Amino acid sequence: LDPMSEAVTREIRVEVLSRYSAENSGPNEWVFEYTVRITNLGLNAVRLMSRYWVITDALERTREVRGPGVIGKQPLLGPGESFQYSSWCPLKTPTGVMHGTYQMVGSDGSEFDVEIAPFALKAPYRVQ
Repeated sequence: LDPMSEAVTREIRVEVLSRYSAENSGPNEWVFEYTVRITNLGLNAVRLMSRYWVITDALERTREVRGPGVIGKQPLLGPGESFQYSSWCPLKTPTGVMHGTYQMVGSDGSEFDVEIAPFALKAPYRVQ
């Protein structure tokens, strides 16, 4: 699995790129930063209402994260517009995987989920 992913659901593209953050990691905790760009490829505005993440570490331990918006915002994306943000995720292992969905609402009031395709969280391998 790659540290980047892309998915398009109902004319909404979600691109993710992750990287290991050595400066924020410590003993037995690996921190990964990820940047997400959401682009509205459609002809109608959509608003991101909430997020749902599934985070799995190398020992198959899974954590689910749900919440309103992203980084405290519920961005409105007009046709052709993008919204980009960065966040982070701590793991108890040096590798893992994240994927999930964003819950969106269209300008007509319709609610739908868009896919966040799986992407890898990988710290550089070191022999100690």
